[in-house]
Amino acid sequence: MTSIHDLGDITGKRVLIRCDFNVPLDGETITDDGRIKAALPTLTALRDGGAKVIVMAHLGRPKGQVNPKYSLAPVAKRLGELLDTTVALASDVVGPSAEQTVAALGNGDVALLENVRFEPAEESKVDEEREALAAQYARFGDIFVSDGFGVVHRKQASVYDVAKLLPNAVGDLVDKEVKVLRKLTVDPDRPYVVVLGGAKVADKLAVIDNLLKVADTLIIGGGMAYTFLKAQGYEIGLSLVDDSKLDACRGYLEQAKEAGKKLLLPVDVRVVKGLDFSTWTIDGDVTIVPIDAIPTDQEAADIGPETEKLFAAEIAGAKTVFWNGPVGVSEIDALGSGTKAIAQALADSDAFSVVGGGDSAAAVRKYGFADSDFGHISTGGGASLEYLEGKTLPGLDVVGEA
Repeated sequence: MTSIHDLGDITGKRVLIRCDFNVPLDGETITDDGRIKAALPTLTALRDGGAKVIVMAHLGRPKGQVNPKYSLAPVAKRLGELLDTTVALASDVVGPSAEQTVAALGNGDVALLENVRFEPAEESKVDEEREALAAQYARFGDIFVSDGFGVVHRKQASVYDVAKLLPNAVGDLVDKEVKVLRKLTVDPDRPYVVVLGGAKVADKLAVIDNLLKVADTLIIGGGMAYTFLKAQGYEIGLSLVDDSKLDACRGYLEQAKEAGKKLLLPVDVRVVKGLDFSTWTIDGDVTIVPIDAIPTDQEAADIGPETEKLFAAEIAGAKTVFWNGPVGVSEIDALGSGTKAIAQALADSDAFSVVGGGDSAAAVRKYGFADSDFGHISTGGGASLEYLEGKTLPGLDVVGEA
């Protein structure tokens, strides 16, 4: 991969850069600007080099329709504050406003095109449709820079197709992410502990399969743990389960045993009678029970205190830790203790710790941890997982990372 620092003199060059600014919003207020801050080193380097910087990004899932709810206006405002400059926002993606906005840029200026997912062809499965849109993007740039790690696993016009039309390079963020993930898969310092949470076991079966070959200990929490527990014969009540994956979970438990690897599951859990995911509320009290005493009419929704100690002790002995996914329903304070405990264990550890993006990154910031408390916070949960699965990511492949 070519780095932006290998581009030579970029004074006056139009640099078209794909960033990942898919930030969480409360109305028009950004509740976590971590992804914007992660792009600052690359954007600052381009500005300092005298480039005219045109940023492409998406927000939410507007599904090819112009929807003010998903406008990048809050992002343009916050980015301007962080860069201490005015960031012009085009009111369209490839139309007259975008053309005028790009044409008005001076050296060192930054502009943001409107949400690329307002264009139906951006996410099209038809190559020709994406390529036609990418050709319109390419009109705006002399160089393309990939710095949106959270989208490099997507074969989309602003990620993949445009990179084939312009000289390309990767920004500091993508470069750092790839180096970190390569270390996790090729040469981690040992003991190497992986903590996997989140809701759906199906989303992470391939990751478990690949990481069982390289990790020393695999810790399973979150909703996915209950499929493993049921596979062992435990009563899990109304807890989240994927019955179609029970055999796969049994296979991984046996595989870990045969390979001499640890696969740790909760030993106690926090259960509730009523859990409403639409409003993030619970009905009644939270009760702590051992895993062999989950009531049939209740749902396990967080790991318990003994499990917190068990998992934290394993993390404390590690030299490398990768964590992806909350181990409870951390959107609800009463069910966030386990996730907070995992974050605290990583922060206390001397290990090289990597927080795998998305919900995990939002959780650690919610609980008041600083990014500097960890070795690295990834900006791409899905991209990180697919990399760790051993998949080829289109957005990396196209810029020279096989």
